[in-house]
Amino acid sequence: MLSDDLARHVALHETLGFKFRTQRLLLRNFVAFAELRGDRFVSTARVLAWAVEAPSPEQRRNRLLNVRRFAIAMHAEDSRHEVPAADALGRGLFRRKLPYIYSTDEIQRLMDAASSLPPAGTIRPLTYTMLFGLLATTGMRISEALALRLGDVTEDGLIVAKTKFKKSRLIPLHPTARKALNDYLSSRLRLATCSDGLLIANTGAPPSYETAASLFRHLSRQIGLRGDPGQPGPRIHDLRHNSECRIIPSAATVSDKILEFSEGSFP
Repeated sequence: MLSDDLARHVALHETLGFKFRTQRLLLRNFVAFAELRGDRFVSTARVLAWAVEAPSPEQRRNRLLNVRRFAIAMHAEDSRHEVPAADALGRGLFRRKLPYIYSTDEIQRLMDAASSLPPAGTIRPLTYTMLFGLLATTGMRISEALALRLGDVTEDGLIVAKTKFKKSRLIPLHPTARKALNDYLSSRLRLATCSDGLLIANTGAPPSYETAASLFRHLSRQIGLRGDPGQPGPRIHDLRHNSECRIIPSAATVSDKILEFSEGSFP
């Protein structure tokens, strides 16, 4: 079955050290689409039918090329898998998205929305407020922020290990960011959990990338930064382009929520 082929394909890439996160999600969606229609092998017609459902030309081409690479690997094992042409949807040039630069007010509103997340009095609103604040002030990638461990917090700043280029680096923190982080730690360290993750959800473990990105989109729509699903808008990745400021705009938001959290309970 295609799902078995995909499991082997993903496992191979992860074994080789690739995170393969976005590719895995796209391919999983395609396989579900194809298997729902009874397919056991990749077919060009099915790939194109799935790809054209994406809301933009860039996303349609991205879908096509990701499944094409999967099809090439599967075709090497079984010629019944068809490999769609790379230009099956046209020869549009790749256009890198321009980064969105958030205003201080927009970051403030995003963090305020995160601080109001339910359930009140738990670590969840504190974690997402801290996450968005760190992304906006440190320039970290979201995957790097979610991978932070308690031991990565030092007097000199945050140690980001296993970066995109397999190196580690030290990120200094502005005093406002340091204060917000210390306030968060005062609550984080009170929780009885087996995880040593710095940023954790109510499950006691760090949030997944998919969960954090989905929540960001939800909050962005809630405060008017994004339109309806499928429409373009600011991305969570764009927060890192605001890092030259280094000043966390809502350090007080984190501190204020500490009092609320201290009266709550951790599930």
